[in-house]
Amino acid sequence: MICPHGHQSQAEDFCDTCGATIDPHAQPVGSTTAAPSGQECPHCQTTNLPEALFCEACGYDFTTGALPRAASPVTAPTAPPAAAAPEQPRVAPSIPLEWVAEVWVDPDWYAGQEALEPMPSPGLPTVVPLTLRSNLVGRMSLSRSIEPDIDCTSDTGVSRRHAQLTTDGTRWFVEDLGSANGTFVGPASGPLPVDPVAVGPRTELDSDDRVYVGAWTRIVVRRAAPEEQADSV
Repeated sequence: MICPHGHQSQAEDFCDTCGATIDPHAQPVGSTTAAPSGQECPHCQTTNLPEALFCEACGYDFTTGALPRAASPVTAPTAPPAAAAPEQPRVAPSIPLEWVAEVWVDPDWYAGQEALEPMPSPGLPTVVPLTLRSNLVGRMSLSRSIEPDIDCTSDTGVSRRHAQLTTDGTRWFVEDLGSANGTFVGPASGPLPVDPVAVGPRTELDSDDRVYVGAWTRIVVRRAAPEEQADSV
């Protein structure tokens, strides 16, 4: 199947690359024509939207040429290692547990999205410790080796690599990675946001800001409570 953004998808209802809804009746009959022209990722050869700053499939940075976090530059080994060490988990600059992200199902946000899939029952938030300076927001894909730090897999309106939450130690920023449905930021008091943040530039979060993604997901970054810090030791 081919999604509205030109990605090849194994799933027939939602694109397994960007999460966009696929209309099976809009598929070309008997055609194997490739996806619409765009910029091809030199790392994984996925065709992306012409204006994309990052590869939707692997995260390659089209602006700087930086490889995705989980990838390593290909170099010719000078000599085989004496013994192969077991593969270590991804290591990123870490910080003490001072911050957490609360991931909510927000009925008010869902009501304005006109999503086709039913919303899960709202309940207590999922609390995600933020011990990395850069945290990926998205949906898991084992086939593409995408394991987001803030996992929104249940919300199909969230792209695989949707947004990035980063910190300088005192401030937090959100960056949209060229998601299909956008990333929205709004204060706790006031109406829900209607305009997404720009793709690429980082947007600083105020202390009472909420981040909205997908069909029902609301993310709140806050300082960890003393008991949460104690549990992390």
